[in-house]
Amino acid sequence: MKVPFAEFIKMHDEIRQDLDDAYKRVLDKSIFILGEEVACFEERFAKYCNAKYCIGVGNGLDALYLIMKAMDIKPGDEVIIPSNTFIATALAVSYLGATPILVEPTIDTYNIDVCKIESHISDKTKAIIAVHLQGRAADMDSICDIAKRKSLYVIEDAAQAHGTKYKGKKVGTLSDAAGFSFYPGKNLGALGDGGCITTNNSELAKKIKMLANYGSAYKYNHIYKGNNSRLDELQAALLNVKLSYLDKWNAERQRIATVYLSGITNPLVSLPLNSSCDYFHVYHIFAIRCKRRDELEQFLSDKGINTVKHYPIPIHLQEAYSDLDMKKGDLPISEEISETILSLPLYYGMTDKQVEYVINSINTFR
Repeated sequence: MKVPFAEFIKMHDEIRQDLDDAYKRVLDKSIFILGEEVACFEERFAKYCNAKYCIGVGNGLDALYLIMKAMDIKPGDEVIIPSNTFIATALAVSYLGATPILVEPTIDTYNIDVCKIESHISDKTKAIIAVHLQGRAADMDSICDIAKRKSLYVIEDAAQAHGTKYKGKKVGTLSDAAGFSFYPGKNLGALGDGGCITTNNSELAKKIKMLANYGSAYKYNHIYKGNNSRLDELQAALLNVKLSYLDKWNAERQRIATVYLSGITNPLVSLPLNSSCDYFHVYHIFAIRCKRRDELEQFLSDKGINTVKHYPIPIHLQEAYSDLDMKKGDLPISEEISETILSLPLYYGMTDKQVEYVINSINTFR
């Protein structure tokens, strides 16, 4: 049996007519930048997250960068991020000339270890980026408490967390501002790149909106040295269609994850921490760990099961971040995760037979 890591066929087939209609609507109007579709999506996604404001941008990396630019984070400043996140979180900090300060995660949640944050705060620290990795929310109460005591901004990297909740509240409203990605593989994915920022701060929203549009509030009047990072009209139209189905798709991901959690019993495999009422996990990624990860990967591949090693080289060991002057052994938890993690197939449209086949295959690995 063949089991792809991800597939969009069923998802898109079920809504194909609506997607076609959305494309035709944009084509017929001949307005392709900052039109009604973008405004509609911004309003709807803000409402979905229970946020006051949403600003569509070019991608998730730009979202984080523009948030911090609006916060006046600059060269010489430091921003705390988890050490096992995708490199985009660090790049957003670096683009401002600031320094990403890497803090280890907890091994069971993959999210930043809140007990280790304060020891990394200096007089240069300006913000903490809380990454909701794999679709599970970070411990936002603890992070916000630290930030309040230390007078720091809190930013959510919600690129993998569309619909995720923390203590009953949607992510995207638990900080000063949050960045989302609509890369096609996300739980809410466009048919190309896209992203947005949510916030409840009117001044921050106003500034971000200008920064994303050449620093301009209206044409040819430039308040800031801004960027060109706008969610385009076509992607917004497609996202408007998909947003109506996000909860349905998330529920199916949660159902499959629950079957994985109860079915995988191989003692060589460590499962992700189960969801709880405080942590409404949307399982953008279902990642297991195995000390013989590469052998397991090949074993599953031979059986036709595609898996992914998410972030096999941690940020501090990437050549791009050699300037951090860190070496192997400096961040042992991140290194252990990078050496043992393996993400299993999980997508809307995955059949029960495929799920059962993955489970049985893993349980026979010796």
